[in-house]
Order: sequence, then C-alpha cells, then structure tokens
Amino acid sequence: MSDSATKTICLAISGASGFPYAQRLLQCLLQKGCRVHLLISDAAREVARLEMGLQLPEDVETLRDFLLNLLDIDLQQTNAQLHCYTSRDWLSPVASGSAHMDAMVVCPCSTGTLAAIATGQSHNLIQRAATVTLKESRRLIIMPRETPVSAIQLEHMLKLSQLGVRIVPASPGFYQQPKTVADLIDFMVARLLQQLDIPHDLLPQWGME
Repeated sequence: MSDSATKTICLAISGASGFPYAQRLLQCLLQKGCRVHLLISDAAREVARLEMGLQLPEDVETLRDFLLNLLDIDLQQTNAQLHCYTSRDWLSPVASGSAHMDAMVVCPCSTGTLAAIATGQSHNLIQRAATVTLKESRRLIIMPRETPVSAIQLEHMLKLSQLGVRIVPASPGFYQQPKTVADLIDFMVARLLQQLDIPHDLLPQWGME
C-alpha cells in the first residue's frame, strides 16, 4: 500500500450499531491526509440519529461540508480529500475496478451487509464497492458489530476470511485501562488504522511504552 498521506480509502458505514467508530475513523483518516470515498447506507443514517443525535444531510455536497465541520477538518491544512456518494451512485469511482483504491473498510458492518458481501450481491453502492474490492484483490476490512452471532454469520465471516478479508470485530479491550467511551472507540479505530498500515498515536504499542 502507498504512503499514508496519499492512501485512497473507501469507507462504508452500514446500519449496525457503532456510528461513533466510523465518525472517529473518518476523522483520523482525514487528519492523516488520506483521500476518502465515503458511503453511508440509509440504515446508517438512522443509527447516526439514534446514537449521536445527528441528522445527516441527503445532498452529498451538503453532507460533505456537514461532516468536515463536525470533525473540525480543514482540508487545505491536511491535503486530504473527502468524497461522498448516494447509495446508488453507480458512476462513482468505487463502483469500478478501473479506479485506484488502496483499501475498503466497512465500519461498522451489519449482518445484512456481511451476508451481501459474502454472497457477492451488488444491490447498493456499498455492496458493489466490496465486490469490486474482492475481485481486484484489494484489502477489505470489515468490523462486524453484533452479539450473539449465529452459525450463518460465522460462516459468512469464515468465507470472507478465507478470501483474505480482514475481520475486525468491534470488541474493545480493557488492558489499556480506558477512562472514557472515547478511549474504547480509539482502541478499535487504532486496530483499523493498523490494518490499513496507517501510523497512529491512539494507543501505545504493546511492550513499546
């Protein structure tokens, strides 16, 4: 993968609980100067409202400005880029293998999205982008957020893992002695950044303090 300052990441937010993970990950990616292609499902918009009290704008340009303001990101200072798309924007770069992407992250990943990816469906842009990522043998990282899980969901995760997909369940650890919810969020976001080969200082490296 390319240098973190020039990485192009497709970030998909599906309708599982865990919008704060996605919000923090987006902030970190932009702060690192990445180009981010952002996909948000309709269900994820509802989760954002329920968990964060956020009314995400429907218009993609308005949504982009809303998120940059929310995350306190000045693109001119970071050299980052943020592109937002609707769920059926089939002309977006993430819908085609001819457009360069370093990796795709689905954070959080609902069990419905998990099933769709594992069975090769392309009914919306998130599913299509994941299909493209797999067929182009690019890095795909998913963060399932569900408990308990059935044998069906475990089979889907096993199938994707065997295809090289990185499975990073939303299971924050406590050995860092977190003091706040934000600490727990950073624990998981740090794991995602590590999978993307993006340096961070959200957590100390084990044994390297």
